Amino acid sequence: MVILNDFYNKSLRQVGVPVEHIKRMGEDDNFWMSGATGPCGPCSEIYYDFHPERGNADVDLGDDTRFIEFYNLVFMEYNKKDDGTLEPLKQKNIDTGLGLERMAHILQKVPNNYETDLIYPIIEKASELANVSYSLADEQKKLKLKVIGDHLRAIVYLISDGVLPSNIGRGYVVRRLIRRVVRAGRSLGIKGELKNNLEGAFLPIIAEKVIELSTHIDPDVKIKAPRILEKLKKEELHFVQTLERGEALLEKMLADALSNAQKSGAVPCLSGKETFLLYDTFGFPVELTTEIAEEQGVTVDTNGFDLEMENQRRLSRAAHNVVKLAVEDGINLTENINETEFVGYDTLSTRAVVESLMVNGSPVIQVSEGNDVEVLLNRTPFYAESGGQIGDHGFLYVNGGENQQTAVVEIKDVQKSLGDIFVHKGTIREGVLEVGREVEAAVDAKLRQRAKVHHTATHLLQAALKKLIGEEISQAGSLVAFDRLRFDFNYSQALTDTQLEEIEQLINGWIEAATFLETKVMPLKDAKEAGAIAMFGEKYGEEVRVVEVPGVSMELCGGTHVRNTSEIRVFKIISEQGIASGVRRIEAVAGEAFIEYINARESQMNNLCSMLKVKAEEVTTRVEKLLEELRMSRNEVANLRTKAAVYKALMIANKAFEVGTSQKIRVLIEYMDDVDADSLKVAAEHLIDTLQDPAAVILGSCPDEGKVSLVAAFSPSVVDLGIQAGKFIGPIAKLCGGGGGGRPNFAQAGGRKPENLPSALEKAREEILSILSEKAS
Repeated sequence: MVILNDFYNKSLRQVGVPVEHIKRMGEDDNFWMSGATGPCGPCSEIYYDFHPERGNADVDLGDDTRFIEFYNLVFMEYNKKDDGTLEPLKQKNIDTGLGLERMAHILQKVPNNYETDLIYPIIEKASELANVSYSLADEQKKLKLKVIGDHLRAIVYLISDGVLPSNIGRGYVVRRLIRRVVRAGRSLGIKGELKNNLEGAFLPIIAEKVIELSTHIDPDVKIKAPRILEKLKKEELHFVQTLERGEALLEKMLADALSNAQKSGAVPCLSGKETFLLYDTFGFPVELTTEIAEEQGVTVDTNGFDLEMENQRRLSRAAHNVVKLAVEDGINLTENINETEFVGYDTLSTRAVVESLMVNGSPVIQVSEGNDVEVLLNRTPFYAESGGQIGDHGFLYVNGGENQQTAVVEIKDVQKSLGDIFVHKGTIREGVLEVGREVEAAVDAKLRQRAKVHHTATHLLQAALKKLIGEEISQAGSLVAFDRLRFDFNYSQALTDTQLEEIEQLINGWIEAATFLETKVMPLKDAKEAGAIAMFGEKYGEEVRVVEVPGVSMELCGGTHVRNTSEIRVFKIISEQGIASGVRRIEAVAGEAFIEYINARESQMNNLCSMLKVKAEEVTTRVEKLLEELRMSRNEVANLRTKAAVYKALMIANKAFEVGTSQKIRVLIEYMDDVDADSLKVAAEHLIDTLQDPAAVILGSCPDEGKVSLVAAFSPSVVDLGIQAGKFIGPIAKLCGGGGGGRPNFAQAGGRKPENLPSALEKAREEILSILSEKAS
């Protein structure tokens, strides 16, 4: 390549580097491109030679025992065009990069990056927990210790920067790293009981060393340490719950793959379906499965795994109520329909033309009164469901002469399909609607205002959470409805009542400040540079809409919003709960929905006051008193049931019979009608005491419809014969559609098939007679 020749002859040699220290690598290594097209240019890679005494003849720069690349310089001189030709850049520049760990490797004169003072103290901590000497360990153990040191260092910094473990995007990268470290540590025998008994979690113990090393580099890491350690503990313990079962299944899969390959002579391979099962059911990232499989010489069908993933995504998409415009006869309506022009930011009504009508997925020319219909217009003021905000409601009016309405369509939902085609779902209330007719499209202004209030309040809620709880808070989902708002966010702990009150106060303060919102359309790059919050995983165009509450929040958002925060009037949180691991949900009301919420609560309180015949301020005291009375009544009932069960036990004690010759064992097997499980237990204990050692008691009852209770009680001498109540009662309970177990001398079980209880007790009689006859003869 001429360019490289010029670069070599005119540039590198002019620097004064000895010719024998310059090695030409060719276009693949010495010419850098940002992609198929775009800025590019020749580059140099600078290597450090740990063993110059070996000479310069036939050197192999890939020999990492001798060389390490630590610096790279790209001389950006050209732009590569679509046809492959190169044109000079107007603004030439140099792109440079140097590796910190590699420079530390060189200066500290250690064998590799992992043994620098950036990572090695973490490895030493892991070695201590594993009771392994790193210097004496074999290569396999060293590799696992390096994985722990390198990955955990990255994990701590990522969580500190707000990248929390999840199943999407960068969050999944963190989760994969954590799971690889967990497996590496557990395979070395590391567990967390060595310090503070963290329920078997060891990541927080080693992470403390990472945090200690970060003190002079990034002080924020130490400040956020409690949250980092808590998140690591939860992630590790959650994965460990399925790790052992997953590893056992993987071992079986690998053994089968090796066995089948040996029989067929093929290369052992784990199928995509098996790999996906490990991922979907046991949380094994495909990279982790591949690593484990390669340790045993088995490949993984990653293409098959990708197909399984795509199948799941397709099924997931199909499970949602997605609007589809491919109709029954195979015609695709979108070929003849342009994207809908949305004018709803500026007006709530407009004239529009009906471009298409559909009934039950089939295109029609007209639709008459009483039928449900999907309407496609050339323009619309209706907001289509997106960004968490539900679609507008309203009406389409067809006017005849002299302002007479000839048709009315009530719209109850609006969805987007295939980009920006708006599908208006509704019902013909009057007249007939035809394709090509002009309509007046009118949004329900009161409902739109409710949506605007809740959408702006959602932005304020996210801003308050970031301000009061932590900047790492990130949105995980939302719903903006007419009657409420819902906001899901990544956070591992329940918010306290005090925190919720502070959030409410802060938001209501912003509302009272009566701040005008600012809405702008700008390039995505400019919006991000300005600090606008983007929903992670969302796809944005080159230009985006930015909604800002000055001094409070700035978000990329296509939704509808109030002009001034005072329109929200008031904000109230009605619930806060966990909905998934590390994900919390807040539901709230604002504006008119708040008034409805308060009125409903007041109505409920009035009903309670009327029923309890007390004033509102006395309701709590009255309810507490009623609960105490109920508790005492239940205790009395339980005592009566127990006494009744003991009485029944006295009545049936004389039904016991003896088994055995060398040792006489008293046995009693009886059905005790509707005695509950607790009373059945008391009866069995009473009978064992009454019959005296040696004795065996098996009782059954049907306390409720569709419910069976069983109990087995064996005295010490019976247990000494090798008969255990827990093992005995389990198979009997299975006959009643249930199961159970317990201690050797006492066990309880249950079932769901009362009709099988008589035969189950008869089976128990046969089994105990057979066993005792053999053991006591």
